[in-house]
Amino acid sequence: MFTSLFSAVASLAEHLAALLEPVFHGASTAAAIVLFTALVRLAVHPLSRQAARGQKAQAKLRPQMAALREKHGKDSKALQKAVMELHAAEKVSPLSGCLPSLLQMPAFFLLYHLFSSKQIGGKANGLLDHTLFAAPLGGNWTQALADGGAFGARGLVYLVLFAIVAAVATFNYRRMKLQMAATPVVAPAGQDAMPGMAAMSKFMPLLSFATLFTVAVVPLAAALYIVTSTTWTAVERAFLYKDMLPAPAALATAA
Repeated sequence: MFTSLFSAVASLAEHLAALLEPVFHGASTAAAIVLFTALVRLAVHPLSRQAARGQKAQAKLRPQMAALREKHGKDSKALQKAVMELHAAEKVSPLSGCLPSLLQMPAFFLLYHLFSSKQIGGKANGLLDHTLFAAPLGGNWTQALADGGAFGARGLVYLVLFAIVAAVATFNYRRMKLQMAATPVVAPAGQDAMPGMAAMSKFMPLLSFATLFTVAVVPLAAALYIVTSTTWTAVERAFLYKDMLPAPAALATAA
């Protein structure tokens, strides 16, 4: 079953690359991966819009959540039941924000294995010979460093990807800090909103920078998927969550 799936995805990549070859020439397979990523993100965009509505609804429920924690105190079972009833009454799903990411994972793992496998269906994997400029789509940053160094022909491809990821991560960091400041967790008087919440609030905005490590270790084809997807996410969230920021001018002046 998995062999047939890999063969189908490989065939799709080859067909897309053939369609794009007149425009992108030697980089047509890399362009096909970017197009494939965009199609995946477009397919899950309705779920992203639903997740945004859910997160905005949860933000509005925070005062009620704080009141429930104050009412039920240390009775965790009663608190859990009350929270579930509140979510049901307001038609809010706490898991809605996870669906877009979960549905993208199969596409990422397909690309990862497709460009990590030397054979597909008992035949040599021809996709491994395709490149983005000088960098093989089946290679990674370590191999690029071994062949020309960080400023070699292969290394420069990764430096461009790292620069894009760093720019997107910085943008996400600033937006998340502003968003969290605009919608703080409301807690009962004299109590923390949740154990460890303060530390988590400081750590969460930094998660975007972890993508740099992932891009360095996965095959270049999978790295292209990640870079395209994270850039799409940044633009998408800027549009979907623009009304959760304190002021339009704040983003430009945030540190």
